[in-house]
Amino acid sequence: MAKQEELKAISDLFASLSEAWNKGDGAAYGNCFTEDADYVTFAGQHLKGRQQIADVHQMLFNGPLKGSVLVSRSYTDLQPRFITPDVAIVHAIGEVQLAEPDQDPNDRGSLNSNVIIKQNGEWKITAFHNCRIQEMQQGKPAFMQG
Repeated sequence: MAKQEELKAISDLFASLSEAWNKGDGAAYGNCFTEDADYVTFAGQHLKGRQQIADVHQMLFNGPLKGSVLVSRSYTDLQPRFITPDVAIVHAIGEVQLAEPDQDPNDRGSLNSNVIIKQNGEWKITAFHNCRIQEMQQGKPAFMQG
């Protein structure tokens, strides 16, 4: 595939991830990951494998995140760093907006690091790590403030 086609396929992967979230479809969300994917949540939980990722997200979609919307930076702005032609690192920015605006703390912006691989001609996420965005203050990370 030409580079532009690869970039479109990667963009489509992240658009599918967001679309699955917004539909509350754990299976479709999980399908964006490899069978043996590693998924680290912003709270530090480690999910192992596509099935666990799908199951946990479906519980969230049916419970505390019911009706939430995943808002992400434009997928056409993603700038993958290709390690090999079939492996890339992608950093993405997104925010989950809760269904009840009065319960949304409005500080849910997240940065996630993704290792994606091309399997059978299709890009999938094999490692995902999510964390809350923290601004540097006085040249120091947030955990060193005080």
